Amino acid sequence: MAVVFLVVLAGVVYSVVRFRSRGQTTAEPRQIFGSPKLEVLWTVLPVLIVTGLFIVTVRAMVLIDAPQDAVHPPDLVVIAHQWWWEARYPNGVVVPWDIHIRTSRRLLVRVESADVIHDFWVPQLARKMDAVPGRQSFIWLQADTPGIYTGTCSEFCGAQHSWMRFRVIAQPQASFETWLDNEARTTIDDVPAPPERFFREKGCATCHTVVARQPSSGKGPSLAHLASRETLGGGISRNTPDNLMLWLTDPQLAKPGNRMPNTPLTVEERRALLMYLESLR
Repeated sequence: MAVVFLVVLAGVVYSVVRFRSRGQTTAEPRQIFGSPKLEVLWTVLPVLIVTGLFIVTVRAMVLIDAPQDAVHPPDLVVIAHQWWWEARYPNGVVVPWDIHIRTSRRLLVRVESADVIHDFWVPQLARKMDAVPGRQSFIWLQADTPGIYTGTCSEFCGAQHSWMRFRVIAQPQASFETWLDNEARTTIDDVPAPPERFFREKGCATCHTVVARQPSSGKGPSLAHLASRETLGGGISRNTPDNLMLWLTDPQLAKPGNRMPNTPLTVEERRALLMYLESLR
């Protein structure tokens, strides 16, 4: 744009200086009503420029676009929900919000939606990709440098659209394998009976699973390894006992508009459930 502006500006300045009247005559300058050479030039030159841009664009699309009818199984499946993200790995591990990947490897990611149209976007790593209900889309995802890359939904999807966030955590191969093995293990080995009983009797298990390799119900995120996570509710708050207790006490106050019902609980039941959730490491 700057180059075009300077070229046009130079032409205007040249014309003003070169063809000014100089006060020598008041007669009309000679009028030129057509120049085949100029007309061919300003027709052919833009066509060549647009053709060049078209070729460059097509080559870029081939490089960045994943095949939309991928025959090979994806390296990662990302499912969008109102208002949280879920990542499923080939070994069965299911995690919400924080998507871990290995560095220096291009991953084929399948993007889906469980409800309305969302948009998967990690500005530093990949292009945007719509998550459309009933449709599978594919995208390449790659990070060459270890680190944490912030992602978000970039398609308005409801009341908590602005808090539908996630992180892509890129790790070296060894660190990624360690994390994946840890996520695949049983959440807890010795579950306290009363808290675990409250979790099921109060209907929590209807929406949430605590089994590491079990897909979520789609109603609520998996709670496997919940106590090891840094944030709650798609990044809306830090994972602290007080914030977790707020979700048990008044879910709509914790994140307005979310689908978690306000289940009547006594103080003792909330404390027991909090102890249970805090043990899910």
